Amino acid sequence: MSRTCLIPGSMLLCLTVTALTWTAIVAADTKTAEPSAAVTPAPRAASWWMDRHRSINERVQAGNVDLIWIGDSITQGWETAGAKVWQEFYGNRRAVNLGFSGDQTQHVLWRSENGNVNGIAPKVAVIMIGTNNSNDDDFSVDEISDGVKAIVKLIREKLPETRVLLLGIFPRGARPNAQRDKISAVNEKIETIADATMIRYANIADAFLEKDGSISREIMPDTLHLSPKGYQLWAKAIEPIVAEMLEEMRPPESK
Repeated sequence: MSRTCLIPGSMLLCLTVTALTWTAIVAADTKTAEPSAAVTPAPRAASWWMDRHRSINERVQAGNVDLIWIGDSITQGWETAGAKVWQEFYGNRRAVNLGFSGDQTQHVLWRSENGNVNGIAPKVAVIMIGTNNSNDDDFSVDEISDGVKAIVKLIREKLPETRVLLLGIFPRGARPNAQRDKISAVNEKIETIADATMIRYANIADAFLEKDGSISREIMPDTLHLSPKGYQLWAKAIEPIVAEMLEEMRPPESK
């Protein structure tokens, strides 16, 4: 404790200043930290992106939705490289693809707040997002994991009856690397929000890795996006969980 006197020798004008008071003074002069961009909903400017957003809003407004997939280009790729596998596994499951190429967590948050999940009550939402936040030093491990958790929280709030299957971010790069390590650290953090009932977590990284930790270009041609074989591995890896969460008696027959 210290004493500061406005007029030396005058007890009436002396102020007793504690360490706590000084802390309060300093805190009052410090600006509140801005939330990370990863948890701040934001749209993208590209015209194709907004066109797709509007198209998906129209699709969900039509109803008849039991299964939704939320993600980035890897999820959107079910419509191209994964189209045949999608038809095989999800063609009769009233599934809707909410994947957008290049999306980061903040973009998924914006879409989810602006129509992509309005007016529906799917049984299951499969979420896999975050790889585009993991580039270089754009976002920290904590920021990325907070972004993913924010998405799950929002989906649970907007779709309270929908079960969430949260997938660990897929590995990327031909061989083990710093970005993979960052992704693994994020996955460890997001796994903690699983509750085994409404939120399930699955990390299927091993489905894409060779014994030496490398990724075959037969699975990921650019060591990030999946080939048709990669989508087959993805679908098979999560099929038991999806079937259980959809409360089906048995999974669909494979061709």
